Amino acid sequence: MKENYFVDENGYYGDFGGAYVPEILYAAVSDLQGRYLDVLSSPEFQKEYHSLLRDYVGRPSPLYFARRMSEKYGCRLYLKREDLNHTGAHKINNTVGQVLMAKMMGKTRVIAETGAGQHGVATATVCALMGMQCEVFMGATDVARQHTNVERMKMLGATVHPVHTGNMTLSDACSAAIRDWCCHPADTFYVVGSTMGPHPYPDLVARMQSVISEEIKWQLLEKEGRDYPDMLIACVGGGSNAAGTIYHYSHDERVRIVLAEAGGEGWQTAHTAATIHCGSVGILHGAKMLVMQDDDGQIKEAFSVSAGLDYPGVGPMHCNMAVKGRSEVLSINDDEAIKAGYELTRLEGIIPAIESAHAIAALGKLQFKSTDVVVLTVSGRGDKDVETYLKMKPEDM
Repeated sequence: MKENYFVDENGYYGDFGGAYVPEILYAAVSDLQGRYLDVLSSPEFQKEYHSLLRDYVGRPSPLYFARRMSEKYGCRLYLKREDLNHTGAHKINNTVGQVLMAKMMGKTRVIAETGAGQHGVATATVCALMGMQCEVFMGATDVARQHTNVERMKMLGATVHPVHTGNMTLSDACSAAIRDWCCHPADTFYVVGSTMGPHPYPDLVARMQSVISEEIKWQLLEKEGRDYPDMLIACVGGGSNAAGTIYHYSHDERVRIVLAEAGGEGWQTAHTAATIHCGSVGILHGAKMLVMQDDDGQIKEAFSVSAGLDYPGVGPMHCNMAVKGRSEVLSINDDEAIKAGYELTRLEGIIPAIESAHAIAALGKLQFKSTDVVVLTVSGRGDKDVETYLKMKPEDM
């Protein structure tokens, strides 16, 4: 029997997933579970969603042949340019869909968590477009290092709540958003930014982001005469851009899937966010997944130069695929990611988000044939990370 890498009828990806929520959220989560597929398939939703992706987000995003990078690594490297979307990242593919769904379900208030700020900006953007109240929870550490995105959210009319618990990053923002949701379950829609959280969020977000691989198929057919690559590469934290990149290729064994997670100072150290390398099975933010935790089950703090990958868990879809060997996961350290970001900037004139730079760094750890067609998703642009790039600039750059 062929392996199924998508969610099953009970909300699980193999041994991972499910919905572990407080009793007060049970009705809200159950309602979403019962309605999301019908809403997604409705002609009203489909028409509005695809119209907005085209005319507002600016899709399709280009599939760009990176000539100089291809020469360096000895393959045919294409970059899927999610950095060229409105708001500068893949996040808006998901927020357009979820905020539209919230409105169709009669919700009047939207909340979101954010790390690097791109999901927060994308949520605030669509809420401004649709006239919805928006509140965003963001770790105080990330508020400081992503100040520009905080100001963008405020400019869009969102309220930004700095979170001062834990190490004040993405995981703490998620916890704060869930606590708020518990207090306002009736009128509030929680727009989850990645393939994490209780079912149906991992599946919902993956479906919203699957437009990425849907476009790759016909774009490759135009450029290479076949609709599949030999290899797909993406960075992975919670896992939304990675899920979108691989969605339509998950069961195509001709395609090798390589994901890059945030190693921080090294996955063997105490300063890392490489959950697939050093995590164990646990419950975090409503789902069973691989989690960085101690022997007593207490969540460890994640560390990464990348605010968007600074999370002590990874979505259940990716846990299942990694455990079953469908995807290969590389740990990329902070210094490797920064150097790779400079490399893409100097060779192709594209400044990537530090999250995306982790995927670029994976190229140096892989072997290619000159005929290999490789597609790498540049999940976001690096405007937000310029200060960090300058502070950590390699000596040879």
